[in-house]
Amino acid sequence: MRVVVALGGNALLKRGDKPDADVQLTNVRRAVAALAPLAEEHELVVTHGNGPQVGVLALQSAADPALSCPYPFDVLGAETQGMIGYWLLQSLQNALPGRQVCSLINQTLVSVADPAFTNPTKFVGQVYDRETAERLAEERGWTVRQDGAYWRRVVPSPLPQRIVETRLIRQLLDQGAIAVCAGGGGVPVIRDEEGMLTGVEAVVDKDLTAALLAEALEADALILLTDVPRVVRGFGTPEAEEITHSTPGALRAENFPAGSMGPKVDAVCRFVELTGDMAAIGALDEVVDIIQGLAGTIVTPSGSYVGKQAGPARVPEGAVS
Repeated sequence: MRVVVALGGNALLKRGDKPDADVQLTNVRRAVAALAPLAEEHELVVTHGNGPQVGVLALQSAADPALSCPYPFDVLGAETQGMIGYWLLQSLQNALPGRQVCSLINQTLVSVADPAFTNPTKFVGQVYDRETAERLAEERGWTVRQDGAYWRRVVPSPLPQRIVETRLIRQLLDQGAIAVCAGGGGVPVIRDEEGMLTGVEAVVDKDLTAALLAEALEADALILLTDVPRVVRGFGTPEAEEITHSTPGALRAENFPAGSMGPKVDAVCRFVELTGDMAAIGALDEVVDIIQGLAGTIVTPSGSYVGKQAGPARVPEGAVS
């Protein structure tokens, strides 16, 4: 199978972790240990988040007296793709001796007319208490919003239209390589009136980009890995219920928060609707079980799934509406 895996931000930094390099590298190695068995049997594309890392670099850039102005977000996105891609590249090479691994810096084409540019919603950077967040917003001209118990900066998040380097990624897969790409949703770019590409101040949602890339690469499965084992209906309420199997229509009928699970649900639904193949949301350490249909929230057109080396998955009553 050709599998696209999107690593959530928790694969690199858990909430409350210091964004130190050694902390992130330790987490990357743990993530790769979970992915290595998958890569031994399947073609693998790995994408990843970069929100906390972009935030750290943005703060450093804004505070650097040697700069006349901070680096723009497209440049910061490219920097974090290189940094995180290097960690993943090296860890995959160490875990899979002899396997070719390539880490690419990708550009993601977006529309200059996307309404997201007038309504920032994408969380980036570290978490703060409300007082600190509002002070930084005043000092730096940020837009901040509440993210669970904390507050974070938000920036525009336009919809991805195309991964510019898709053909190159396909060639790498056809040659048997593992591709690490589209980090942080890719560097957001627009095409100007002369047909030239130029970066824009935005962050593209990594899960929507992963779904777009998976469809373009004709992947057999899209797996979004996060810090929860399954999507939960009624999260945080007494009626909370894990969803093990579902259809795009059933998931879209649920009400998931736009700032957390909502984009992941949208991404898996889009992929399944366009391709008819399988997508899933689940925990990193269960990724092998997910591809076998034994863990995670599995989304298919019918709500059922026959996983690799697994029998027909049973659809629990009420899992599909």
